[in-house]
Amino acid sequence: MSATRLPGTPRLLRALNDRAALELLLERGPLTRARLGELTGLSKVTASQLVERLEERGLVSRVGEQAGGRGPNAQLYAVRPSSAHVVGVDVGPDRVVAACADITGAVIGRVEQSTRDTDDPVGVVHNAVVQAASSAQAQLSSVRRIVLGTPGLVDPGTGDITFAFNLPRWHSGLLAALRDDLHTPVVFENDVNLAAVAEAQSGAAQGLSDFVLVWVGAGVGLAIMLGGRLHHGSSGAAGEIGYLPVPGAPIPRDVSRRAKPAFQQLVGGDSVRAVAREHGYPDADAADAVRAAVADGANGGAMLDELARRLALGVASTCVVLDPPLVVLAGEVGQAGGAALAERVQQEVAAITLVRPRVVPTGLTEEPILHGALRTALDAVRDEVFGSTVG
Repeated sequence: MSATRLPGTPRLLRALNDRAALELLLERGPLTRARLGELTGLSKVTASQLVERLEERGLVSRVGEQAGGRGPNAQLYAVRPSSAHVVGVDVGPDRVVAACADITGAVIGRVEQSTRDTDDPVGVVHNAVVQAASSAQAQLSSVRRIVLGTPGLVDPGTGDITFAFNLPRWHSGLLAALRDDLHTPVVFENDVNLAAVAEAQSGAAQGLSDFVLVWVGAGVGLAIMLGGRLHHGSSGAAGEIGYLPVPGAPIPRDVSRRAKPAFQQLVGGDSVRAVAREHGYPDADAADAVRAAVADGANGGAMLDELARRLALGVASTCVVLDPPLVVLAGEVGQAGGAALAERVQQEVAAITLVRPRVVPTGLTEEPILHGALRTALDAVRDEVFGSTVG
């Protein structure tokens, strides 16, 4: 038998063509059969068969007509939004935000709930997911995947939470409980990692396959994107830069006692507020203080210089190992510092190391963790739905 003959090739080609057509419809909006044929390189007959196949499977629908020259108007086709839904969830110590998107990526439902008066994480997530789907007028059965962004460590092997400093009731075994409760695939992901996914999709890291994102807020964290994929590490702890043993802060010897690790002591929210007080911003929280220093121009420069020196210790330690072309400063403090803080960090890193990454502020202003959760869920569901178009 010839080694070049591949069983199932026509079926594989149909699947590839279907996927290409669906991606084009998502990217460009409604298209005619003829235009799909032009863009995919398929003949008119093959393009017509493709559209009929996708229409039979409920993945595309007719949404209008396009007037042409002679003859009847051409039918316009688009991806059917209700063919699948996803839910993204941003879990914090005081609140849970959930959003529902259809398969086109349009966010069509959103809810926010307080978590202060409950010790039942399954109930909190259940209510948030159900209400998000309900507000989107989507049946829960159409929700194909739920992605939850959470602080702390997620075990790459089991997918379960192994450590979440700010969420003591979130523990191993919670993933199985949520899957049993919701009867839908549920995925945990570190919140800073999801912020990096959103940054790569529509923020400051668009078009880059390698970059790191440093989250600076109440805590500090790092997301590592290599070759367009998140790097989690063997235990899920990649990016926990709060534990970097940097100069300028005592190094705890027993992390299980909840002592603040060294780099967290230097750049966490409490430390930023202390630096702010020293420089004449006594009443502001961390992000507001940084924002005020930026607004004060030269008068706020000393505070930004000090914060940049501290941040550069962690950024430099990361960059001499990974050597990324880009560092994104995100989180409440990173966003508040904007270009003024990012430029100072870039200069300081270049002054103390051999690497010279570009340092920029986040390009996202609203709910990056939630948007990263939705994007992660959408990518997986599109692979499932679009990859199974040929029976």
